[in-house]
Amino acid sequence: MASNIYLFRQRISRFGQRMSSFQLNVSPLKEPLGFIKVLEWIASIFAFATCGGFKGKTEIQVTCPSLTENKTITAAFAYPFRLNEASFLAHPDVNVCDVNWKSYVLIGDYSSSAQFYVTFAVFVFLYCIAALLLYVGYTSLYRDSRKLPMIDFVVTLVAAFLWLVSTSAWAKALTDIKIATGHGIVKELQPCNHQGVTCYFGSVTSMGSLNVSVIFGFLNMILWGGNAWFVYKETSLHSPSNTSASHGQGGIPPPSGI
Repeated sequence: MASNIYLFRQRISRFGQRMSSFQLNVSPLKEPLGFIKVLEWIASIFAFATCGGFKGKTEIQVTCPSLTENKTITAAFAYPFRLNEASFLAHPDVNVCDVNWKSYVLIGDYSSSAQFYVTFAVFVFLYCIAALLLYVGYTSLYRDSRKLPMIDFVVTLVAAFLWLVSTSAWAKALTDIKIATGHGIVKELQPCNHQGVTCYFGSVTSMGSLNVSVIFGFLNMILWGGNAWFVYKETSLHSPSNTSASHGQGGIPPPSGI
């Protein structure tokens, strides 16, 4: 028991010594492994920024015999796209055509898909920072370790798969959001079916930035899927005999992709 504790403390001490020996080395950024990681970091920023920062509104024009001109009714919505909480408002705040528009809302709750996508993108952003810090600051520690490249490889595979899942879910949710805030709302609104009340679809905020978020989601999937090969080349799975020999001799295995 005492020997196990001693070995554990010795390993912790060695790890601490390695972590304290920070040496900046930007050469890994010139190799595919580091360069693609920078692209992944940038793409993750665009992914969560274009989705999480969106704000929009949809407008309809309402007319009835008591009005001399059309009145605009607006429903504002934003991330995380809980449309069932976005109520309609008249400007100024009056009951146009004797209808309490505040009691009517858009249809649908797409917060789960949107939040999953944005949250995952933020985690990827943070992981890329940690990985880049390891690549450029602790290059020897990364190359000399058998566990770190393997962990990096597993995380890369999982991230590529989750980018596919989260982006596909978000793309489907975005399609539904466009339908829920588009021309179809005129038919769904109960007051628009009242006798004497006529509604026309006005406009909806352009969702170009949301389309960009989907594009960056699939771009991230391609980047992470492609980078898996370069991370794999750093693991003992790629050349187990050479890596084992290097560790057995206490040397540092030659770089293969970084």
